[in-house]
Amino acid sequence: MPDLSARTPSVALSQTEAQDTALGRAIAPQARQHPGKSGIYALPDAHDAFAARALLARSAQKTLDVQYYIWRGDVTGTLLLEELRAAADRGVRVRLLLDDNGTSGLDSELAALHMHPNIEIRLFNPFVVRQPKILGFVTDFMRSNRRMHNKSFTADNQATIVGGRNVGDEYFGAAEAVLFADLDVMAIGAVVNDVSADFDRYWASESAYPVDLILPKVDAAVLQTLASTAKSVAESRPAAEYMRAIKESAFISQMLQGTLVYEWADTRLVSDDPAKGLGKAASDAMLTYQLTELLGRPTHNVDLISPYFVPTAAGVEVFTKMAKSGIKLRVLTNSLDATDVAVVHAGYAKRRKDLLEAGVTLYEMRSRLPETDRKDKDKEKGGPFGSSGSSLHAKTFAVDQKRAFVGSFNFDPRSAHLNTELGFVIESPIMARQIGSSFDKEIPESSYEVRLSESGKIVWVETLGGQQIYHDTEPETSLFKRAYVAFLSVLPIEWLL
Repeated sequence: MPDLSARTPSVALSQTEAQDTALGRAIAPQARQHPGKSGIYALPDAHDAFAARALLARSAQKTLDVQYYIWRGDVTGTLLLEELRAAADRGVRVRLLLDDNGTSGLDSELAALHMHPNIEIRLFNPFVVRQPKILGFVTDFMRSNRRMHNKSFTADNQATIVGGRNVGDEYFGAAEAVLFADLDVMAIGAVVNDVSADFDRYWASESAYPVDLILPKVDAAVLQTLASTAKSVAESRPAAEYMRAIKESAFISQMLQGTLVYEWADTRLVSDDPAKGLGKAASDAMLTYQLTELLGRPTHNVDLISPYFVPTAAGVEVFTKMAKSGIKLRVLTNSLDATDVAVVHAGYAKRRKDLLEAGVTLYEMRSRLPETDRKDKDKEKGGPFGSSGSSLHAKTFAVDQKRAFVGSFNFDPRSAHLNTELGFVIESPIMARQIGSSFDKEIPESSYEVRLSESGKIVWVETLGGQQIYHDTEPETSLFKRAYVAFLSVLPIEWLL
């Protein structure tokens, strides 16, 4: 790997400087009324989530600190890269930190943007051999297998967006792509400075390499070509819905006017030490340790939503003890038909019966709503995330109807032990009850409930028009796919999932 001693150090905007911005002046009066708390605004709708990022970029006057696991070179990825470039043209300092496993096809664009005097881009755990990147896994597996899964978008150290979404059409509701049902929150107030400090940790970590040390050099003219390409994309038909979302979105203007309604709550950032990316983090510096410390022991109920739910034998034992102590446990994850990672489903499927026998209520999201519900576009809600989607991607849970987690953490061994993660623990009975109420209504309507029959076999119960339809095999899947998952479930790969 290249030498990092010549990296230019930089830190987030200080709170004093941050308050002397349009965002700072708008937010300060509300923050003073809620000392120590953070204003939380949920972004369940995919188009709102896209517009929020674009409009925060347009509102920034001094800094943008942006961190993502995946950044696609598609419509939304191109549009948001252009928003970063346009901000830099206005004099905004842009720092973009990307996991290198999620930058496929963007080498030229990133190298060109890095040449802008106000943009610096770093790659986390990069692959020195660019094509094919898979060689990095062969030659340096233990490092390459550890990825930065964090997601944050912070403007002027005053407002930040954290949650489950990466940057790409499938995360923002593109009609042509797999649609992910997802959840982000925008935050202002005390927790934003914590997000900025955490970004600085990752930016200065041993795993963050300036792209000019990794990517092939490009001609300076490429930067102008990027602007022309972005302009063409913005004027294209696929981009129309996103441009309309930016134009019609009112909450950023309301935020600048001080009229946006937040929920003010004690909010704690939980984040892995970036040294985890090299396998060097201490156990008490892990997000899982922080979550345990903050959440304590549930006493009444846990409602958990995770697209890639791999509880492992140890997790099943914990769930079993909780259920036996009288705690109500409900879980929503993807069905085999809905998941985009079948191998991860194998890690969940092998534990499914044990969870049901322990008394855990399991729901698996359907990949599509019934045709009767699709006749009216307004009915495509599919759950608590504002859009139906065809695959679950949100990572959130609620404990005892008192507090909620929103972030990048999946309940699987990869999130716990290999990838770095980030999220918020929000002391919000309102948000916790909203998650709980979704299990009472929306989730049963858009998912299969997994049960045990009287004979002890797993069945999937689908509710259609008030009637229940029972499936004795995983719905909407082929024999070959089920056999493939069954084969994967017996392999000793659970620690990789």
